[in-house]
Order: sequence, then structure tokens, then C-alpha cells
Amino acid sequence: MNSLFSILAGIPALPLAKWINSFVEWLTGFAGFFNALTAGIGAILDAIQWVFDIIPAWLFIALILGLTWYILRNTKHWFFMTFELLGLALIWNQGYWRDLTQTLTLVIATSLIIVIIGVPLGIWMAKSHKVNMIVKPILSFMQTMPAFVYLIPAVALFGIGMVPGVVASVIFSLPPIVNMTYLGIKQVPADLNEAAVAFGSTAWQKLIKVELPLAKATIISGINQGMMLALSMVVIASMIGTMGLGSLVYFAVGRNDAGAGFAAGIAIVILAIIIDKLSEGISGTGDDK
Repeated sequence: MNSLFSILAGIPALPLAKWINSFVEWLTGFAGFFNALTAGIGAILDAIQWVFDIIPAWLFIALILGLTWYILRNTKHWFFMTFELLGLALIWNQGYWRDLTQTLTLVIATSLIIVIIGVPLGIWMAKSHKVNMIVKPILSFMQTMPAFVYLIPAVALFGIGMVPGVVASVIFSLPPIVNMTYLGIKQVPADLNEAAVAFGSTAWQKLIKVELPLAKATIISGINQGMMLALSMVVIASMIGTMGLGSLVYFAVGRNDAGAGFAAGIAIVILAIIIDKLSEGISGTGDDK
């Protein structure tokens, strides 16, 4: 054993950091691709923000209340709607409305991207053991890597601003929706799959009419987790120029202003509770008492 430790001690340190830097530098050679990706994500962000900018705050609050009533209409939702009204009114009163919409823009854009990537990838993992064996460790790596680390390559490849914030949020938020989609598809009872095949369903028809409807609640739970992780990234992403409520917290830390930091933090908490409750209502996993 001592001889083994002696041998290991004599091995020079691997230049891991140098290898990673070389890989990131190699990626920067594909500037055209990353510029196009930046333009595409930027267009999505601009479109979402434009919609929020043309909607007055009072109308936005009314729309959220109407959406809440529709989603939670079979539950005792009046207490939560009162919380929504007071919470959003408080954010408006504090002058954080523009910051709120910028944060929502980041979360919505991130959610759209992780759904487009995550749901098909989760289905593919459920259908292919080889894909599952390859993707599973990558997802574990993505989930356990500290979120701050994602900011470094994001800045190198996408610059400063909202776009690298979205990219970092996507990487950080993607694993839950992929894993939950995989879990939802795998949990579909085998007898129902066999019945669908017996009635002559193709693989595509079985997926659309049997597996996805039965896995809907699990998939939406994964989307909910992804959205919460994206929201948790808003403060971290503010370090690379992402605007919104997170930037208010970040600036408050820099000024050692506890009041401003807590006020912006409360606004983030209010937004998180609203998103979480509505997504639970859509999936049917919320409290119906």
C-alpha cells in the first residue's frame, strides 16, 4: 500500500485546467455558430420582453389572477389569489415591475429551451438503453457542477448580457426535465403499451396517445423543477450582466444594503411561489383542499 502511494505521489499533476481552457478556446473558433445562436436566443428574449413591455402592470396582474382562477378553479384558490394580488401589487409599489418582467423573460426563455431539448431527450433515453447509459452521467455532471462554473464558458462563447445568462440557466435547469420525462415514460404500465400495440398502434401513435398523456404529470413536475432552478440562477447570472430582480440583489450585496437586498429577494420569493403553484395546478399535483 505504501509503495502504491509512493508511485501515485510521484506522478506529476495532470494539466486539467489547461486542457479545459484549450477546449473552450477551441470552441471559440466556431464564432459564427455561437453568434447565430446568440442572435436567435436574443430574438426570443426581445420578443418576450416586448410583450411584457406593452402590457400595463394592472392588466398583467389581472391576467395572472384570471389564469390562476382557471387553473385552480377546482381547488380552494381564493387565499392564493389574494396572495398573488398583494404580492404583485407590492412588487409594483416598490418600483420593481420592469425588473420582474426581465426576470420572467429569463425564466420563460429558459423554460422554452429546456422543454424543446429536454422532453425529446428524455423520451429518447426511455426508448434507448445506450442513449440512457451515455446521457445519464452527463446529466449527473451538469446537476452537481457548481452553477458559478457555467458562467465562465458562457461569457467566453456568448459575451455579456441576458443571452449567456439564459445559456447558463439552460445547462443548470435541463437535467430535471430530462430525468422526469424519462421516468414518466418508463413508468407507463407495460400492459397498456402491449394493448396499444395489439390494437395496431405505431410507435408514434403509442407515444402520443398512451405514453405522453400518462406521463404528463411527471413531465410537468420536471418542467416545474427546471423553472425553479432557472429562477434560482437569476442572482448568479446577474454577475455577467443579466438584468432583473437578481441584479438588484447583486448590487445590494455590493453596496452592503441589506434593506434593498431583502426587498428584491422578497420579490423573487413571491414570483417563485406563483410559478410553483401554477405549474402544480397544471400538472394536477397541487393541494386541492
